[in-house]
Amino acid sequence: MTKKILLSVFLLPAAMAFAQQYGGMWIPTELNEKEMKDLGMKISAKDIFNTQKPSIKDAVVQFNGGCTAEIISPKGLLLTNHHCGYGQIQAHSTVQNDLLSNGFWAKNPDGELPNPGVKVDFIVDIKEVTDQILEGTDNLVEPELTKKINKNIEVYKNSQKIESYQSIIVKSMYYGNKYYAFTTETYKDIRLVGAPPQSIGKFGSDTDNWVWPRHTGDFSMFRIYAGKDNKPAEYSKDNVPYVPKHYLPVSIKDKTENDFTFVFGFPGKTTEYLPAVAVEKIMTDIDPARIAVREVALKTLDEKMRTDSETRIKYASKYASVANYWKKWIGEVEGLKKSNAVEKKVMYEGSLVAKNHEIKATLDQLNKLYNDQAPYALNNAYYTEVVRNAETLKLAGDYYDYIASVEAGKMDDKELTKLKTKVTSFYKDYSAELDAKVTAKLLTLYANKTAPQFLPIGFAKYKDENQNVPVIEEMSKNSIITGRAQVNGATLTGDIEKAFSNQDKLIKTLKKDPIYQLYVSMKETYMKNADPQFTSLQGKIDELQKKFMAQQMATDKDRKFFPDANSTLRVTYGKVKGSTPRDAVSYGYQTHLAGVMEKYIPGDYEFDVPKKLIDLYNKKDYGIYKDKTGDVPVGFTATNHTTGGNSGSPALDANGNLVGLNFDRQWEGTMSDINYDPRFSRNIMVDTKYILFIIDKYADSKWLIDEMKVIK
Repeated sequence: MTKKILLSVFLLPAAMAFAQQYGGMWIPTELNEKEMKDLGMKISAKDIFNTQKPSIKDAVVQFNGGCTAEIISPKGLLLTNHHCGYGQIQAHSTVQNDLLSNGFWAKNPDGELPNPGVKVDFIVDIKEVTDQILEGTDNLVEPELTKKINKNIEVYKNSQKIESYQSIIVKSMYYGNKYYAFTTETYKDIRLVGAPPQSIGKFGSDTDNWVWPRHTGDFSMFRIYAGKDNKPAEYSKDNVPYVPKHYLPVSIKDKTENDFTFVFGFPGKTTEYLPAVAVEKIMTDIDPARIAVREVALKTLDEKMRTDSETRIKYASKYASVANYWKKWIGEVEGLKKSNAVEKKVMYEGSLVAKNHEIKATLDQLNKLYNDQAPYALNNAYYTEVVRNAETLKLAGDYYDYIASVEAGKMDDKELTKLKTKVTSFYKDYSAELDAKVTAKLLTLYANKTAPQFLPIGFAKYKDENQNVPVIEEMSKNSIITGRAQVNGATLTGDIEKAFSNQDKLIKTLKKDPIYQLYVSMKETYMKNADPQFTSLQGKIDELQKKFMAQQMATDKDRKFFPDANSTLRVTYGKVKGSTPRDAVSYGYQTHLAGVMEKYIPGDYEFDVPKKLIDLYNKKDYGIYKDKTGDVPVGFTATNHTTGGNSGSPALDANGNLVGLNFDRQWEGTMSDINYDPRFSRNIMVDTKYILFIIDKYADSKWLIDEMKVIK
């Protein structure tokens, strides 16, 4: 952080107070109900979350641990994003039966496809348990503090009576100043019902990702199945569709600007209360490092995927996952700069210090710690991204952990089975030849971008990419990790049981493996020269951040605080609204099918359009799904404060009816994870009119619409 910014924290007048804007990610038991009603909400907070009678929360689930989904029929029909169900659609796809390209629509319940391992979680209850969890911790410091908190959590969980299919998850909020217990209920028989082709569900692909105007029909449909008693059960042909306590009516009424909306889901992670120095480090150091690594990986994958269909299918889901946050971080950096996030934080900190001078000492310490941590944090960003995106190194990491576990005597049959299952699944969508190129190029980047003290001895030999590619390819050819060499008479990609048949020989061979040795040199250097310092300083930062959070809440009585997102159930609210993100640039709040046709590029992997959709457009065969313009609305934006994990979340109107499906944010506002700014922050949703239009007119699956309660 510059000296100028540091000094300005304490030179600003106390009058420069933080101006609260509506927004936030509210725990549904602690809703900002008055403001929601002032903005136009017609229902009550009890209609949204109620443990005594059915409420909207009973129709909202966490989908497979990462996205959100919602129930839209009395037969357990589940709606989520196409990109949330992408892995399942991919798993059912082959070159001969490419559901990604062709789409899939069950014609009746018997045609719905099972998805082993997929689950959904309902939230049954939420309770604040701060007093119980922090009991006896007043005079404790780390590591005793964490030990005591963990013990209190276990005591609390063991004291609660729950069903066998329920769990209790205790989460800290406000950096450990408060704790909440979430009772969850898990269903494990989830079947694929329908998905449009990716030319609809992923229309615009990476070019349009995080971008508005948007024309993506980003939805897929599943169904929850239960035992005959309507309770959770493992997959069985005898299971029946789940009967929900509540399901969402689907509204196809026209939208107008400034209509009230709220989004109900499981946002993943935000950091709204960081000090200015932390935001500056993210903006100038951490995000640019992550962007650089993923840029190299994506470019290399893309070159192969464009020319080879098998690779395209194999890497489709992984490519999308890597590209998602690459583009998000680019927008985040630009948004932090455009919204003057650091300067705003500085001003706010100045106003806090003016009210409570003790905060100055906290901020001084935070500034020093972040600056001390900076070189280690930068190496952490490069190292973790390189190892994550070079799949060959990622595999080496799995085998490194395996050897460590065996040598520590912790590798039992159960853990060994888990490892074999994990790597077998990984190899299914892995190309050793392609990833050798990715790995080589990422090693070149790491060698050139990393300070010498963080590099293994002799690592400078990887600085030249032209020399590096054939070197890593040769290592890959001679590696058992890549599946191109044998151990125990088999390859790990072919007969994994035979490859593991002689564990001693496998471990000896792994330790001599060239890829394994490369990974070990990188990991051990990182663990010696960067990780301990990074982790130690982060522990001190976290401790101070908890204090800073408590000081903010105690000092700023005019601000309404909500906890940062942490994958727990939240409500955010706002208004349907367009935006003016740049000078002389204005976006409307609604896109239409005509916009799909404007972007149409025949045969293009991002902007192709199915012939049937073109025919429907040309005939204007829109049925009841057109709006007052005579066209079918596709997407819309609003000021709801969303983030990753909100994908698939229901967007609801003032009466609690489903009006859209959240799937993205506008690129100019992706900094909202750190600095929500209503001038730029917009969430992007698929319009329910477009969803039902595709199901009815395109997919000829009106039987699904007949299950729903459609509000016209």
